[in-house]
Amino acid sequence: MSSAFFYGTLMHPKILKRVIRNNGAHLNIAPAVLLEHTRHNVKDADFPGILPYEKARHLFEQDLNDEEKCVRGTLVSGLTKKDIRFLDKFEGSLYVRVEVDVHPLGPFSDLSHYSSQNDASIIPSDPEPLPSVLTSSVKAQTYVFLDSSEVEAELWSFEDFVRNHSSNWY
Repeated sequence: MSSAFFYGTLMHPKILKRVIRNNGAHLNIAPAVLLEHTRHNVKDADFPGILPYEKARHLFEQDLNDEEKCVRGTLVSGLTKKDIRFLDKFEGSLYVRVEVDVHPLGPFSDLSHYSSQNDASIIPSDPEPLPSVLTSSVKAQTYVFLDSSEVEAELWSFEDFVRNHSSNWY
């Protein structure tokens, strides 16, 4: 069993379950943050890619603030080797899976906690600012976008994805 940090389409429970080809009953999820990374719109796509901030800095006309140069997402624990194989296949050659340190922002709950009928239940209504002192980091795998020339400077929005594009993915 292993943990992963998802920051885009895979934050959506319906999409995650479809990709791993099971109901996810063995998974636990928690909100989390990855520091010193940025999440971008991928050109001509409705999914994002993350880059280390140092690699993405040239895309912006000014330095970003602390909130902008971190990525909020979902920490998922309990992934099996079979789940990981399906995830690797889904992400394909546009991404590389790497180990990162993420900070949980809340307790874990089981994936079934999220309503399968109500997309609004997975969108944070107004996320709290990051705490001044974060919890200890944990190791997790995540998928980093490989080609920084194929991302836009615009930061990707999960809320926009859920409202306008997620139904195309399940």
